[in-house]
Amino acid sequence: MGYRLVRALARLLVSLFYRRVEAVGLDRIPASGPLILTANHQNALIDPMLILAATSRRLVTLAKAPLFRNPLFGPLLRLAGALPVQRQQDPGSDMAKNEAMFRSVIEALGRGGAILLFPEGLSQPKPTLMPLRTGAARMLLGAERIAGGGLALTLLPIGLVYHEPGAFRTGWALILVGKPVATSDCVALYPTAPEAAVRRLTERLAEALRHVMVEAEDQQTLRLLQAVEEIWREESAASDAGAAARAAWMQRVMRGYRYLAPRERARIERFRNEVERYMKDLDLAGFTGRQLSRTYTRRAVWRYAVREGLSLLLGLPLALAGIANHLIPYQLTAAVVRRLKPDLDDEATYKVTAGVVLFPLCWLGEGWVAWWLGGGWLLAVFALSLAPAAFFALTWRERLGRFARETRAFLRFLVDRNLHHRLRARRRALVEELAALGRLIPESVLGGRASD
Repeated sequence: MGYRLVRALARLLVSLFYRRVEAVGLDRIPASGPLILTANHQNALIDPMLILAATSRRLVTLAKAPLFRNPLFGPLLRLAGALPVQRQQDPGSDMAKNEAMFRSVIEALGRGGAILLFPEGLSQPKPTLMPLRTGAARMLLGAERIAGGGLALTLLPIGLVYHEPGAFRTGWALILVGKPVATSDCVALYPTAPEAAVRRLTERLAEALRHVMVEAEDQQTLRLLQAVEEIWREESAASDAGAAARAAWMQRVMRGYRYLAPRERARIERFRNEVERYMKDLDLAGFTGRQLSRTYTRRAVWRYAVREGLSLLLGLPLALAGIANHLIPYQLTAAVVRRLKPDLDDEATYKVTAGVVLFPLCWLGEGWVAWWLGGGWLLAVFALSLAPAAFFALTWRERLGRFARETRAFLRFLVDRNLHHRLRARRRALVEELAALGRLIPESVLGGRASD
């Protein structure tokens, strides 16, 4: 019961915070049998929440010990059956307690349970894989040794990819589940050469994680990569093949980027600068990439304006009610996060944490005001309308934002009829240069079959 409650809360929070959450390869997670899930770690507590929300299987999550002393997250972690990990860098840590944690994990795996851990051992904001700790390998090999090598334990890598990970409703998240990591040779080696087996399996796991995540040197490079993917898709008029295809395309481009960066440094730098300038000018013009390909006929403009205008106008009363009920906690949450100044990888966690505390407190206060003004009937109306009004206000606000962007783009089109043609020409030039750069890269590099 406790685990289902925590998972339901995780699903609610991530679906509210991110505009889009997509998962690819969930069918690779076995429905039963011993399992270790491992993932890259760049968004603090949001990372495990995403995986818990996406998977139907019960997971035992490993979390750093200080979180269990947190008055908000400690009870939730215990409800979810999480296990504390002692780390040397944490004040008051007792490394001897990790022996009990390892025993608990190995026992759970022996019973056919599933473990979730982040083998980097820490969260950091760069979209790159840090050196892995050996814990995942030791747990797997230890469980297999006790079982005599017959557990057939599955080790799965998960890549987590974010766009604007700390931005409410403008960011999105992608979960990529990779193929199982081969372990049989390491299991066979472990009884005679345990350290060699641990090192081999840890290195293999690191390679598997790099294969499923979109690894970039910093957040700015990742943003540019995502922008280039959109530019290529829009200019080539390619259909949206889904999250897996987009991630695979970005992985190929990053392999090519790492190959060309030392060989064509000046050309790569020029290309990056051109992409940055194009995206900035596109934003200043009020366009999106898709709008560049549109033609504004008088009939289409009027139909769109009437349809969207009426929808926004008719929905305004309910949207205003939702905004009024949630404006104070929303602003308080933003103010608290600004005051605390979290690191980039903690920003989303701080926002979710502050919201979980402040929104219910403000609702209680608003409910008391409703009861004071109108008695039980007004309190009942307030309570029953709280959730639907909130969701309606959220979708109404997003629709208003789209309408405003479309209007700005159309007005710019009226002022400068050739602007979108010039931007289209620049976009076409970027795609042509991208294709020319691609011809300099061996296919073995792009496919990940050779060293970058």
